[in-house]
Amino acid sequence: MLPLADLRIIALEQFGAGPFGTMQLADLGAEVIKIEDPAVGGDVGRSVPPYAEDGSSLFFESFNRGKRSVALDLRVPAGRRVFEELVRDADAVFSNLRGDQPAKLRLRYADLAPVNPAIVCVSLSGFGMTGPRAHEGAYDATIQALAGWMSVTGGPDQPPTKSGLSLVDFASGYVAALGLMAAVWRARRDGVGCDVDLSLYETALSLLTYMATWTASRDWVAQRVPDSSHQTVVPFQMFAAADGHIVVACAKETLWAKLCDALGQARLANDERFSNFEARRRNRDELVALLKRAFAKRRVADWVSTLNTAGVPCAPVNDIETALNDEQVAARESLIEYMQPVLGNVRTVASPFGHELTRDPVRAPLLGEHNDGED
Repeated sequence: MLPLADLRIIALEQFGAGPFGTMQLADLGAEVIKIEDPAVGGDVGRSVPPYAEDGSSLFFESFNRGKRSVALDLRVPAGRRVFEELVRDADAVFSNLRGDQPAKLRLRYADLAPVNPAIVCVSLSGFGMTGPRAHEGAYDATIQALAGWMSVTGGPDQPPTKSGLSLVDFASGYVAALGLMAAVWRARRDGVGCDVDLSLYETALSLLTYMATWTASRDWVAQRVPDSSHQTVVPFQMFAAADGHIVVACAKETLWAKLCDALGQARLANDERFSNFEARRRNRDELVALLKRAFAKRRVADWVSTLNTAGVPCAPVNDIETALNDEQVAARESLIEYMQPVLGNVRTVASPFGHELTRDPVRAPLLGEHNDGED
């Protein structure tokens, strides 16, 4: 039996953050019943290009595998009755709507406790259900801007830059999954459910971690630094080789010494300018210039081989196709494959929880596929 086979979640969700979070739980065996509004064609993710056709899309498949879909309009009495019948036997109601919507749609614990006293009502919104921004909509990109992420992403001579992936959405999905599980654990223990009020904004703020601590506690001013470098650890960045780019990460003094040996410049490890973390930070420009000249002399593959042999963490800068073709992906069976009735063959990334804890490859549902309870 899968770990979460006895967990039932009713999900009012769309696009990225919410569906990504509940998909983690579905992968682990939870029954996730996705409520979709038939008046708007269901989850907007069904229409996201490219590769979208007849209510299915590869985007939607990426966030909704293993779920059930019920087409239901909660704004009409009949739809509400069906919804409450589902809630009666559920562990959690999850929504990722604007912060003022759970109250309007009566999705809070106070609304649903008469139906099921142990129900957990999880809301993942842009800013939470309280505060001056509760009524505002938000997406990953707007939160990256507001929470300061873009101010430290990109080069110093470039404009502020969004990360290439929707990391606020995905991190918030993980936070929501963890919050839901913690609340369900407590509800099963105590017999009483609750509201769980989560936001993309607070998730993004929490991920500022040490930069937030430095800034709030002292006079630190974070900046965009060259070559995708760490703010203070040197060398921990990208270098141009003769035919591409390589990332090198020396987050320990022992790794710095190993890098110097691998470069054939052991003397640098004992140079007072570069002898410890703080010295290398103070003399970053001088050190990086030396390292850039060294790395430019050889090909990426040569450097990766040399540094791996020396025990220095490094990696080539791959495109996505190359990343998916890495031998580690094949060895760990990190890609799954299945047939989808509209789109045909689909290959996608497997759950990071591994094969022992998750279900076999399964597609996302068609809109309203489970209205009559069919498997």
